[in-house]
Amino acid sequence: MDMLFFDNIDKLGRIVLTTVMVYILIVLTTKISGKRSTSQLNNFDWVVTVMIGSLGASTILLKEIPLIEGMASILVLYLLQFLVTKYASISPQFSSFILSEPRIVFYQGQFLPDAMNAERLTRQEIECAMRSEGINNFDDVEAIVFESDAKLTIIPRPSDSDNSQHTEDKVSQTIAPLM
Repeated sequence: MDMLFFDNIDKLGRIVLTTVMVYILIVLTTKISGKRSTSQLNNFDWVVTVMIGSLGASTILLKEIPLIEGMASILVLYLLQFLVTKYASISPQFSSFILSEPRIVFYQGQFLPDAMNAERLTRQEIECAMRSEGINNFDDVEAIVFESDAKLTIIPRPSDSDNSQHTEDKVSQTIAPLM
């Protein structure tokens, strides 16, 4: 119970110094690696981000992990993420292997139960996404897409005033690749 609030000054000093160093490393490598490290994350990016956080915390708190080893592991993860995402950007096959594809879960007034079950989505989650876009009626929705980053995108149905062939073609071009 005596170590509940304080153990010793050396341990505290190590934690403070290590925290500053790990913080600087993560801020700099995140800046260098670009928007991909902090954008809306797909599953792959999220896993890497959690691993980096875990490595940072372990390096800060565990005296058995020297600062250089912890920093090296964080740098290697950033490098691997860069290489994997770079290769995914030039190889459609690799990209489709590591990234999930968007899926239509609602189309022209109909929920698509097989797609919803596969993505483990409920009707309430879809309705919540509609409300957040200011849409309260299913008749106002052409389609709802569950994106690779786990966001629901609402594609509004063209209004009667917009109901030109051009608008219909644009909606069809947006949805067709997903079906």
